[in-house]
Formats: sequence, structure tokens, C-alpha cells
Amino acid sequence: MSVDHLHELLGLPAVDFQSGTDGGTRPAAGAAAWRVSIDAYEDEGTWEEEFNAFLEEVDPAGVRALIIGQWGESYEEKSSYPIGLVIAAADRLTSLEAVFVGDLTMEEAEISWIEQSDVTALLDAFPALVELGVRGGSELVFPATKHERLRALTIETGGLPRAVVRGVLESELPALERLDLWLGVSAYGGDADVADLAPLLAGTRFPALHHLGLRNSEIQNEIAAALASAPLVARLRTLDLSCGTLGDEGAAALLEGQPLTHLDVLDLHHHFLTEPMERRVTEALEPHGVRVDLSERCEPWDDEEGPEGRYVTVSE
Repeated sequence: MSVDHLHELLGLPAVDFQSGTDGGTRPAAGAAAWRVSIDAYEDEGTWEEEFNAFLEEVDPAGVRALIIGQWGESYEEKSSYPIGLVIAAADRLTSLEAVFVGDLTMEEAEISWIEQSDVTALLDAFPALVELGVRGGSELVFPATKHERLRALTIETGGLPRAVVRGVLESELPALERLDLWLGVSAYGGDADVADLAPLLAGTRFPALHHLGLRNSEIQNEIAAALASAPLVARLRTLDLSCGTLGDEGAAALLEGQPLTHLDVLDLHHHFLTEPMERRVTEALEPHGVRVDLSERCEPWDDEEGPEGRYVTVSE
């Protein structure tokens, strides 16, 4: 299953920038999340040329959200190429609050083909950034960093390297409210384990955090078991364990651990729970006002690839 192009960023609708079109038909600079991309399979110039046209045709001082789409043959050119160009324009992008790097669909590149880089360079260059999103784990670098205003961090991968997880969790992000990590599978570089998540689950990091997504993981049951006694959970409002290999054992651990009745949302969609366990989860939480998403019950593959034939939503 592939991921889609972003529909919005920073609450703003995503709009594809197209150079040379009538500027009167475009929304105001600050009214859209602007996607700048090229078709790598058509001879239509470089991402740098398209981005320069964007800076000339859309008032850069008004731009609040920027989506970096396809910048070329992504498996040959790292994201440091478009990131460097965005950073070079920082003195013009004075209102920028949100950036997403790598908004590519499967038709443009498998998620494992997207060659990332050190995305914390954007945090260094834009101290007013409140949202940062990344798609693709190959060559992704996230050294421990410090940023005073970042409120939301999303990293979507088919395999999230342990070094990236550790870098994120060692960062000082006092304003961070939302954290979404797609952990993926070991076959595509997702080598983080529950022990690597310990600083996060202990509740000693990110004092403002109220939404946690540990998604798309082949160790979803182990994560659920760790969350059952994790101090962090008591201050969450939403918990997202979707898109992974969660089964009855993980769901039972959640129900038998600390109370989850304070949550607004528990998202478990794309799961391997049996119908009786689905009922247990629903009956335990929904009477307390928790919105539980148990959509997309999956059946294990017959050839038992992965743990007991279970599979995550996005791997390759």
C-alpha cells in the first residue's frame, strides 16, 4: 500500500505550484501549503529552476507552509539538494512555519528509494518552524538538536533507523506536542527496538507532548506491551498504534495495563485483532468517551512472511 500526496500541512490545503501560470488564479501566499516538485521522467527543468520560479511568482515573505515534492531521481539525489536551496532562501521565507520533505507517492518512488539527508538543517535555519515532516528513511540523519518552537514532528518510513530514533529522543524540543514515527520493518532499515524508545516512554522527554504515534511497526505488540506501563501515557490525549502488526496479545497488554480511559482517541486501524478482542477493546473504552479506530482488520499472509504472516501498511 502506498502513501498519498499530502492534502494539507499546517492546516492549509496543499496546492501544486506550477510556474508560468496566471498568478491571478493562485491563492494568496499564506493561504496554501505550496508543493514544489518536478516530473523526473519528463524533461521539464530542475527543481532549482522550479523553486526559483516559485520564489519569484509567489510572495516568499507570505509563505507559511512548503512541501518539497519530487526533486529529481530521488534514489540518486539526496534531499540535501532541495533542503539546501530552501535554507539559502531563508532570508526571503520569513513567515515559514512548516516544511515537509519528500512528498512522493509510490508512482514517483518507493518510500525506500527516497534518499534523505540531515533534515535538522531546516530546524537550524528556521527557528520559527512549528511543523516538520519527512518521508523516507534511507540516508536519513537526525542528530540530537534543540528547537524552541517545533510543535509537530512526523517521520514516515518503511524502516526507521535506530540512530534517527535516538537522535529525535535526545533532542530538546520543549514545545513538541505531536510526535509520529513510522518505525517500519527491519528488512528496510527499521532496526529500532523497544529499548530505544525508553526515554520517550518514561515521560521525561517533551513536556508538552499529548499525541504519540508509533506506527507501521513489525514490533507493534512489543510496543503496546511497553506502553501498558509507560508513565508517558497518562498525559497523552491521542495514541496511534496503527498500520502495524498489532494482534490480540498487544491489545490485551494495553487493556490489562494502566487505564486508557482518559484518551480522546486510540487509533489501531490496520490490525490483526480477532473479533472477540475487538469487542473487548471497544467495550472497555468507548463507554468512557474514547474514540477507538479498529478499521481495516487484516488477515495474515498464508506464506507467513513477517511475524506470523503479519505485515505493516508501508514497507518498501
